Amino acid sequence: MGCMKRSYHTFLALAAWLAVPILLNAQDTRTVVEPVFPQPCATLEAQLQSIGRTLAPADEQKLDTARIQNAIDGCAAGRAVVLRKNGVNDAFLSGPLHLKSGVALRVDRGVTLFASRDASLYAIRPGSCGRVTHTPGPRGCKPLIAVDDAPRSAVMGEGAIDGRGGEKILGSSDSWWDLAEQARAGGYQQNPRLIVVNRSDNFTLYRITLRNSPNFHVTYNQGDGFTAWGVRIDTPQRLARNTDGIDPGDGAKNVTITHCSIRTGDDNVAIKGGAGGATQMTISHDHFYWGHGMSIGSETSGGVSQIRVFDLSLDGPDNGIRIKSNGSRGGLTRDVVYSDVCIRNSPNPIALDTGYTDAGTLKGNSPPSMREITLRNVRVRGGGTISFVGYAHEDRIAARLDGVEITDQAQYRYRLAHADLTLGPDPTNLQLPAGPAVKAADSTILGKPAQGHPASCAAIFAPFPQD
Repeated sequence: MGCMKRSYHTFLALAAWLAVPILLNAQDTRTVVEPVFPQPCATLEAQLQSIGRTLAPADEQKLDTARIQNAIDGCAAGRAVVLRKNGVNDAFLSGPLHLKSGVALRVDRGVTLFASRDASLYAIRPGSCGRVTHTPGPRGCKPLIAVDDAPRSAVMGEGAIDGRGGEKILGSSDSWWDLAEQARAGGYQQNPRLIVVNRSDNFTLYRITLRNSPNFHVTYNQGDGFTAWGVRIDTPQRLARNTDGIDPGDGAKNVTITHCSIRTGDDNVAIKGGAGGATQMTISHDHFYWGHGMSIGSETSGGVSQIRVFDLSLDGPDNGIRIKSNGSRGGLTRDVVYSDVCIRNSPNPIALDTGYTDAGTLKGNSPPSMREITLRNVRVRGGGTISFVGYAHEDRIAARLDGVEITDQAQYRYRLAHADLTLGPDPTNLQLPAGPAVKAADSTILGKPAQGHPASCAAIFAPFPQD
């Protein structure tokens, strides 16, 4: 599993779930260290055998929900419920679960926790889950794992949790992802998310593999302290709509996402500054593959600030570095630094755009703006469109491009409007529009393009880690 291979740790204390500080210039104000595995309070042995990466039809009603939930409910803080192999049996099947304060759910190596395909198990109201609705309203599905008001809890282990988004819902000819595709024409897919964390400070994800969520894999809201370390998210690139990897936002602060490998059908990471805003986050030492990139937005109405992204590779995503919003859900994004980032083979390697069309109307009473945005030592190859498109003369983008360099001879296109860009001090060779074109775009460029000698990204890109 590449950079995620590490030896097991012994339990030290609940407060020490997090080992040696390594994150420099971080905006997460905590001292973030590598988590450790707590001692078990209960060990459950698998009673099902996986076939490929699914279950036999005869096993689809053999739910482990009750015994897993009972073990969690009976576990003392600082301990873990462990899901373990039993000979050839390597699988658990569950409907919705909820964690409690201080308790970890640990999925051991070689074990898969499969989400049930029975939509009725997730329904918040009778018939509310597993369908497409056509009017906005409350969410219709519970997540597989809910973490509500449960500080210091965790999901960890070297096994996998599989949401089975591409498999048919029981009793239906559609999969969860089919519903998401149907909703493109207008509607709201009522699909469960994999892990939803609300109001739970110091929540931890450690070394776990997450696959095929029917909707977002992980959301973290209204909490102070979230660490995702060595997490692997693996979901198809296409026909897996709205399967974001990790989305912290809406009142989240002090977040670290590090040593993770993510490929998915939507945003690899999306920082969502909804009504509660989002601040003090560090994304570091990560590898992203297919997906929609390292994103901020589209919700920025509550403000996004103090974000640091460094030592990141983006290999083949639809978007690379991306800040997206529009006039119906915008606000101020400021104090954001991307440094030591390598991007290749992305149609949109750099996209700061205030005309995001996939959510909300383009114009509205909540205009977006971006200030104090820095791109430092960012290397791009493979062609594509580079965009700095502000919303209006009064709602602009202000960014410094310090050592942002194209490293090949591929074709690049530039979009520039309502933007104030400063080049340097390190050479930046983007061939941005100049002269009258800049004035017509209501933009300014301070400094001139220059060719530097960027370090190679060859050692930065790494294959997606396999089992």
